[in-house]
Amino acid sequence: MEQQSKSLFEKIADFKRFALTLFAFGVFFYLGAIIPYAGKTVTDLTFMINTSISFLAASILFFIQVKRYQLKLLEIEDGHDDFRKK
Repeated sequence: MEQQSKSLFEKIADFKRFALTLFAFGVFFYLGAIIPYAGKTVTDLTFMINTSISFLAASILFFIQVKRYQLKLLEIEDGHDDFRKK
């Protein structure tokens, strides 16, 4: 039980880092798309918007996975506490 909860806790920390990193890159590409400059072409704009959407969507998916792992960790810890009381 303890090994499983430790593993879930480590996964939660890793997925949070991945999600925040992807979020930061998504925002970076979004800002690159909306800030005007003379050398920007339509291809550059399309690439930055698509990349921004992809990174932000992946970030959301990682945050959803973090929430699932947190709920699973709570279930394990609640079951472990019930076992101690018996």
